[in-house]
Amino acid sequence: MDWNITTVGRSFSWDLYILSAFYDVLSLESRINFVLAIIQYIYYLILVIVGVPVNVLTIGILSRGKCGLSNCITHYLVAMAVADVLIIILDLILRHIPIVYQEKFQFVVFIPSCNIHAILLYAATDCSVWFTVTFTFNRFVAICCQKLKSRYCSEKTAAVVLGTVTVLSCLKNMFWYFMLTDRYRLMNQPWFCIERMDVQYSLIWATIEFLHHILTPGIPFVVILLLNALTVRHILASSKGQRRLRAHNSGESRRDPEMENRRKSIILLLVISANFILLWALLMVYSIWWRIWNVGSVSVVLPQFLQEVGFMLQLLSCCTNTAIYALTQTQFREQLKNVLKYPFIKIVKYIQ
Repeated sequence: MDWNITTVGRSFSWDLYILSAFYDVLSLESRINFVLAIIQYIYYLILVIVGVPVNVLTIGILSRGKCGLSNCITHYLVAMAVADVLIIILDLILRHIPIVYQEKFQFVVFIPSCNIHAILLYAATDCSVWFTVTFTFNRFVAICCQKLKSRYCSEKTAAVVLGTVTVLSCLKNMFWYFMLTDRYRLMNQPWFCIERMDVQYSLIWATIEFLHHILTPGIPFVVILLLNALTVRHILASSKGQRRLRAHNSGESRRDPEMENRRKSIILLLVISANFILLWALLMVYSIWWRIWNVGSVSVVLPQFLQEVGFMLQLLSCCTNTAIYALTQTQFREQLKNVLKYPFIKIVKYIQ
């Protein structure tokens, strides 16, 4: 006896019944599928409850400009938070929750808007990914290219870069309108919309779809790793040179404010980059494998639960940046504390 997440009716009581009644005869993969299905009932709700408020809170705190960050960096971080909110709405709330709670959302299959939904969702996803790339490149220029820094690391340039990425992301994902129908499927296979019959096994569309995954997030992975490696190498070389100069001039090692600021900047950069790569990697590998396998170019079969875990990790990445800022940026942490304490201070004053 063998089931997977997409071949059974999705209801919490049904999944519990199957897992308890047939546990001994289920294969390991089926057991994992059902455990994941049960976890998703709670996991996705928690992400919604936590993800939307923390990202809105992050946008508000960063927009005030009191976190000790330049206006240029703030533009990138705010844009990333806005993209994360859109993904939570378009992907988590309007896609995955109806799939997980499909017994309550059967009416969705009669709404003819899935291909438009797909365009908006994948455009927002592209924006989130490429905003991370542009932020990484901005930090690389600021740290490693001093001659270019004054011209590139400005509010105006940040606005132009972010606007260009947004427009290109929307244009790049227009092909989903012609590749998918307007009907929802309420399954991850891996698309939540029904593919057109002439598309599913078409080599042309397979190539387009493959390039989609290479552009997001394949190439960003490579670019981010390369830029981070160059940035770290530059910082290490600069640190050694400045330590030798200080030791030669004064005979002792003093604290360098510039190097301290660079250290904080690189910590923020590396943590954001590592968070993105680690939480996106599994879904990227599975999605590329799916398309190659679907056209018969590979015979290796990957278990379906890897896709579900990939979705869970990718959606988690939309809720982690606030924690990263709080852990790595002292002034952001102080602003966050003030915002969280504000309602209680008002209540105490009102009572008194």
